[in-house]
Amino acid sequence: MDINIKKTGNISAEFTAPPSKSYTHRALIAAALATGISVIREPLISDDILVTIEALTKLGVEIQKENNIITVKGTAGVLPDVGNVTIDCRNSGTSLRHMTTFSLLSPGKITLTGSKRMMERPIDGLCDALKQAGAEIEFIGNEGFPPFRISGEFEGGRIAVDASKSSQFISSIMICAPYANAPVDILPKGSVASRSYVDITTDVMRKFGGDVYLTPDKTWHVSQSVYDAIDYTVEGDYSSASYFFAIAPICGGKIKVNNLNPNSVQGDRAFLIALGDMGCSIVKDDNSVTVECTRDINGVEIDMSSCPDIVQTLCSVSAFAKTKTIIRGISHLKYKESDRIKAIENVITSSGCIFDNGENSLSITPKDLRGFVLEPHDDHRTAMSAAIIGLGTGDVTIKNSECVSKSFPEFWEELRRAGLLED
Repeated sequence: MDINIKKTGNISAEFTAPPSKSYTHRALIAAALATGISVIREPLISDDILVTIEALTKLGVEIQKENNIITVKGTAGVLPDVGNVTIDCRNSGTSLRHMTTFSLLSPGKITLTGSKRMMERPIDGLCDALKQAGAEIEFIGNEGFPPFRISGEFEGGRIAVDASKSSQFISSIMICAPYANAPVDILPKGSVASRSYVDITTDVMRKFGGDVYLTPDKTWHVSQSVYDAIDYTVEGDYSSASYFFAIAPICGGKIKVNNLNPNSVQGDRAFLIALGDMGCSIVKDDNSVTVECTRDINGVEIDMSSCPDIVQTLCSVSAFAKTKTIIRGISHLKYKESDRIKAIENVITSSGCIFDNGENSLSITPKDLRGFVLEPHDDHRTAMSAAIIGLGTGDVTIKNSECVSKSFPEFWEELRRAGLLED
């Protein structure tokens, strides 16, 4: 379905942030390993989360979903023998990476596969690390890429991980590490892409009773333990909220977003710092954040290596600035649902701005803006970040708009409720 977006003037609107996708994934996995029945309240229900639920169910975990609650009967880390099964993670990289280590706890030989794009996204950093811990891995197609089969024992011990392409390689090992045959020490090799997402993993682990800490030599140590079954409420998502916050500087006015934890470890809170540096006013309270913009904004120079999911949103805002924006730490964006560096270039140049990029940076020079038609190539964040440009330029059409269901199924409806889209 195509979505047509018209220009919107100065606005005052209030939104509610959807539940965090990252927290929901991790809570499901921890609950699946816990002893007893966990209740997950206010989970995100999206395409990616449904993939994780389906994968856990295939591996023998009992999960019930009713209204806004997910109930998980934990396995205490002892997964039933479901035989040799195939798990199709479709287009969910988070699901595939987390299910890779989780599958190592299963007695069977598990095949992990996904969409055509998934088979282009490297998994070698995670697989090489797990081989050090006892995994046997057989790549079915191209070496280092899905699909592949995994079996063996999660022996634990010291594991060196190349997480330069994705911090999820670390998170996948870490969240299952309490159930290894020995304590686990995770040593990153080189830089860690999207480091803040590891903080989300450790936060969830500790909530479920896990023992994990960062040593002075920058190694994550995970003790052998058993997760407790708990009643867990998923906090709101700062990356999804960023699309709403961006409306204030793009259209002018005031935007309030509820359901946000002011003390969250989510790295995507950095979007608010960037908006403040550009000239917006930011006000936080116990459960919400308000962004107001009543004047022209300036470009910024910023490193976003720890928060890749908000790069596209900031690029959209940068198109409306008076000066150039430079964003560093973006090389790993090419391994996302699409090559997001190319996706950003397509959106920014289509809107009339000048785009340039180097090995690990990009720049946006604002010019006279115009509308455009966008095919997002099934990338939810490309669709949503382009849509908010349309609120400032008008005449923007987003094709295949259903792709937002990967992370934010209610995105278009939220814009309609605020009067920003016509029925």
